[in-house]
Amino acid sequence: MEHQDGSFDSHLSEMKGVEIQETVNASAVERFKNIKKKRKTLSPQEYVEGITKGDISILSQAITLIESSLPEHKEIAQDIIQACLPYSGNSMRIGITGVPGVGKSTFIESFGGIVTAAGHKLAVLAIDPSSERTLGSILGDKTRMEQLSIDPNAYIRPSPSAGSLGGVARKTRETIILCEAAGFDVIFIETVGVGQSETAVHSMVDFFLLLMLAGAGDQLQGIKRGIMEMADSIAITKADGANEHKAGMASAEYRSALHLFPKHPSGVNPEVFVCSALENTGLQAIFNHIETYITTCKNNAYYNERRKEQASYWLYETIQEQLHYDFFHNPAVESSIKQFESDVIRGQMTSFSAAFALLDLYKK
Repeated sequence: MEHQDGSFDSHLSEMKGVEIQETVNASAVERFKNIKKKRKTLSPQEYVEGITKGDISILSQAITLIESSLPEHKEIAQDIIQACLPYSGNSMRIGITGVPGVGKSTFIESFGGIVTAAGHKLAVLAIDPSSERTLGSILGDKTRMEQLSIDPNAYIRPSPSAGSLGGVARKTRETIILCEAAGFDVIFIETVGVGQSETAVHSMVDFFLLLMLAGAGDQLQGIKRGIMEMADSIAITKADGANEHKAGMASAEYRSALHLFPKHPSGVNPEVFVCSALENTGLQAIFNHIETYITTCKNNAYYNERRKEQASYWLYETIQEQLHYDFFHNPAVESSIKQFESDVIRGQMTSFSAAFALLDLYKK
C-alpha cells in the first residue's frame, strides 16, 4: 500500500519467508565450507595412508595429481608414487588391444566379471594419446560397462586427455603403482589408440592379449606382424550365432600363423582362444591360461627379468620425455625455432645444421 509520503509497505518484509531464505543460504554456505574442507589438499603421507586403506576417492585424487601438468602437483605425485612403491608390484598386469570393431568394451566388461567373481580386485586403465575432444573411448566405455562400473571390486579409470604417447603411457604406468598399493591385484591396461600404443602397453604388462575379429575378409590382413609377435595369446571375439563357425576357422588360421614366429621368450607358446562376451563363453579358459602363464613365468624367472627390463625401459623413456619437454620449452629455443624452421624450408640451412644450432642454444 502506498503512503502519502510516497513510500510503500512491503508485504515481503512481513513474511517469514525472508528468514527461511536466510537460513537456507546459511545452511548452503556451511555445506560448501564442509565440501571445501573435504577437498583440501592432503599431504603425501595422507594420500598414501588413504590409498593403502583402499579409499577410492583418495586414490582418484592422487591419480589426478599424476595426470596434472602443474609443477607443484608433479612434485606431490612423485612423493606419493615413491611412498607407494613398497606396496606395489603384486598384481597381474594384463594388456588388452584389438582391431576396431572387435568389441573391447564388451569383452572387458564380461572378462572383468570373471576376474572379480574369482575374488580378485580389478582396475581398468587405458592408454589414449589421441584426442582432447574425445578423451578416449573408455569414457564412453565406462557408461556402457554397466555391471563392471557398479562392481564393488572393480575400478574403471578414464585415461588422461591428449598428450604425447610417452607422457600418457608414463602416467598410466605410475597409476598402476597406486592401484596396486590400493589393493587391486589384477590390472587391465587397454589400448584406445592404434599403432605405437600397443608397444607402450606391452612395455608395462605381464600378459598381452590381442583381440581379433572373425568374418572380416582375410583374417591376417592389416595386422602388423610386430603386434602379433608381441601377443602372448590371441582371442577371437564375437564367436556366437552365425559368427561361431567363422571364429573357429579364424582360430585355425591364427594357430598356423603363430607357428611361423620365433619361439616365445617366456617358454610358453601363445594360445588362440575363441570367445563370446555376450554369451560369456570361452572367457574363463582365457583367464585360466593367463594365471597358468604367469605362474610358469614366475617359476622360470622370466617374470622377474621382464619386469626388470620394463623398469629400465621406463627409466630411459622418462629421461627422453623430460628432455624433449625441456628443450621445446626453453626460452631461447622457443624464440628462435620458427626462424630456423623458415631458413630450412627456404633452403638457406640444412635440417641438421639448424638442429645443432638449436641444441647449442639449449645448452647455453
